[in-house]
Amino acid sequence: MKPFWSGVFPAHTTQMHRDGSLDLAATAAHAEVLIQSGISGLVILGSLGENQSMTAEDKRDVMAAMVEAVDGRIPVLSGVAETSVAEACRYVADGERLGVDGFMLMPPMVYKSPDPAESLHHFRTVAKATGLPIMIYNNPISYGHDITPEMFARLATQKNFVALKESSGNPRRITDLHHTVGDRYALFTGVDDLVLESAILGIDGWVAGAGIAFPPENQHLWDLTRAGKWEEAREFNRWFTPLAHLDTHPKFVQYIKLAVQECGLGKEWVRAPRLPLTGTERQQVLKVIHDGMKHRPKLPRRGTAKRSSPSR
Repeated sequence: MKPFWSGVFPAHTTQMHRDGSLDLAATAAHAEVLIQSGISGLVILGSLGENQSMTAEDKRDVMAAMVEAVDGRIPVLSGVAETSVAEACRYVADGERLGVDGFMLMPPMVYKSPDPAESLHHFRTVAKATGLPIMIYNNPISYGHDITPEMFARLATQKNFVALKESSGNPRRITDLHHTVGDRYALFTGVDDLVLESAILGIDGWVAGAGIAFPPENQHLWDLTRAGKWEEAREFNRWFTPLAHLDTHPKFVQYIKLAVQECGLGKEWVRAPRLPLTGTERQQVLKVIHDGMKHRPKLPRRGTAKRSSPSR
């Protein structure tokens, strides 16, 4: 089965002014840089896009602007992070009318549920509210709902579930998913500092985070894995890993937005309750970013890391 989606689908930040209001022009400008780097799709209003801090009107304004800016060149997915099933259903219906290409569906955000039946009900009900394709997002560390391989197998009868974003932090899940669901879904990793391990185990795509500050390098690492150039990928990943660790901290939004700012692609401003970094923490994160910039690898011309098919 050919994956419905594949390649690098960066999780995009929502750029803001210092007062927390939306900066749609800056958001679109950064998206353009990402598109030019060779990405295959964009995820807007995920966790990195500060979905949960947005008003309903904000979310629809962001998605309308991004659909217009991308103009059909690559798929545009919207994160769905509502606190009720009814609101999530309303949102996907509105997103479909706005012209988005699909959704990344998160578990219900109202509370951490230990009951698989509640998570399954949420996913199935929202999927039936739209005809668009959906990537299911599994991140039990952040959201307290663990969508296990067995649960993904139970969701397989819903045809518009086409992809999985696996962010449990457990690379063993990749092989477990291959055993349990085969090639039913396109399989994405969502953990930056596990991308190389996940690629070796077999994935179709990467929802990238920290690499949005370094778009050509982020794409090059992915291209190396597709070409099966594991020695080069390992060496390149050693440069990338300190930056990738910025994606796995509770303040990953602030960390990555600061990296985007230092690389000249946007601003660090976030919306409360998040606040910009200060003091020692800010200096420590800046050192990681500046070291990455200082030792930025020289890249070959685009396409030289690719081959017609990955080595086995």
